Amino acid sequence: MSTKSQFVDLTLRDGHQSLAATRMTTEQAMRVLPIIKDAGFAAFELWGGATLDSCIRFLDEDPWDRLATFKETLGGGEKIRALLRGQNLFGYQPSADDLVISFVKEAVITGVGIMRIFDALNDWRNLQTSILTTKAYGGTVEGAISYTTSPVHTTQYFVDFAKKLEDEGADQIAVKDMAGLLYPTDALDLFKGLKENLSVPIVLHSHTTTGVACLNEVIGMHLGLDYIDTAITPFAGGTSHPPIEVMAVFAEEMGIDHGLDKAAILKAQAELFTIFDELKDVIPVYGKFYQPVTFDDVDRRQVNAIIELVAKETPEAIEQAIPLMRELLMGLKYPTYDDKIFEAQVPGGMLSNLYNQLKGMGQLDQMDAILEEIPRVRADAGYVPLVTPTSQIVGSQAAFNVIMGERYKTVSDPFKMILKGEFGRTPAPVNPDIVAKVLTGTEKPLKYRAASYLTPVMEDEYDKPFVKTHKDLLLYLLFGQSAENFLNKKYGLS
Repeated sequence: MSTKSQFVDLTLRDGHQSLAATRMTTEQAMRVLPIIKDAGFAAFELWGGATLDSCIRFLDEDPWDRLATFKETLGGGEKIRALLRGQNLFGYQPSADDLVISFVKEAVITGVGIMRIFDALNDWRNLQTSILTTKAYGGTVEGAISYTTSPVHTTQYFVDFAKKLEDEGADQIAVKDMAGLLYPTDALDLFKGLKENLSVPIVLHSHTTTGVACLNEVIGMHLGLDYIDTAITPFAGGTSHPPIEVMAVFAEEMGIDHGLDKAAILKAQAELFTIFDELKDVIPVYGKFYQPVTFDDVDRRQVNAIIELVAKETPEAIEQAIPLMRELLMGLKYPTYDDKIFEAQVPGGMLSNLYNQLKGMGQLDQMDAILEEIPRVRADAGYVPLVTPTSQIVGSQAAFNVIMGERYKTVSDPFKMILKGEFGRTPAPVNPDIVAKVLTGTEKPLKYRAASYLTPVMEDEYDKPFVKTHKDLLLYLLFGQSAENFLNKKYGLS
């Protein structure tokens, strides 16, 4: 039995991004981080993803200051992980190489020790620049596979892509199952394939949306994966990640020395419930689920029944374990699973944001129809994995198709960019009928790496009164008007 798996905490980044639309403030996070900083986690995901955009757009906070605060609290950045969208950085469209280099350099220097780098299309060319830059300035590169399912996304496809990332310099490889789509029987096959073909550590990242991520993590621990992503209740479960309160019990029963300070985790949990109440207006499941959970609340008889089934390593035994795990979680008042997501393939953060956007538009009654349209749009777009930014692009286009009452009557510019290859090479060819309908005759697909067509931006002059530091400039170049509004407010210029 493996004793090597270690836990990573995502509560203060992806936990609240998935459940609370990324609205946790630095002040709220700092009520928790000092409690768990020495709790035994191998790393903390604290930055990146949607947090930069949310800081400047909704929270009136400087994301650079947030990162520096986290680094100071932890006594260094070695354990700080950030999520980077490859050539898109922390934004939503591809950036010029010189901006990628400058932004990644500043992030590593300011406090990021581990850079999880993914590309929404699994186009390895879109990771080259950020991998090289992270390594050049002393960071650890975690190359991520954006997991999805489609006729082209086979186990061999993902193993080949992981090997390519290792060859390109990734120090470790993450399976990034952003929508909880990795079915446990497929997980068994994938994890074995990765273990047999990689020489670097493997990380498992999965969302509990579909009710299978916790079982996948048990399978991962059984097969000796190196790092397991979790979150602390109540920012765990549902569209977030497996709760550490549950996964630690599995580790103990499997003979894995997790090294966690369980008292510190429960102390943090109590504070997180207070923060959960403070953020209730942006949490769709608020008041419907969740209760305080101690490690003793987890039924070890159920735990061992699941472990025994996983140890058999057969599809039949894994299938038997799925309802047992779902029953265990529902008994602890975590949100119910949603099997529809296996078809719609919507990640947790996208789901909560889509809910809030439709609610604000008075269109919540269209939610089910949009979820049904999403896989059709995705197929038209060459089976792109649904992860930021493609999840938002495909989701928005599906919403247009439903709300307008006609498919592709209104087409967003980012969706056109996917069709033209401006985000990179799609896993499968895009639908030629949609291309003919949407693109004009003069718009042709790109042949080379998308970023090679972008003009450098760092050497230009920017005479902007709100740009007072290099970090300000980076925010402005990446986020445009949102950064301008924030910086003007920060410096009292508006």
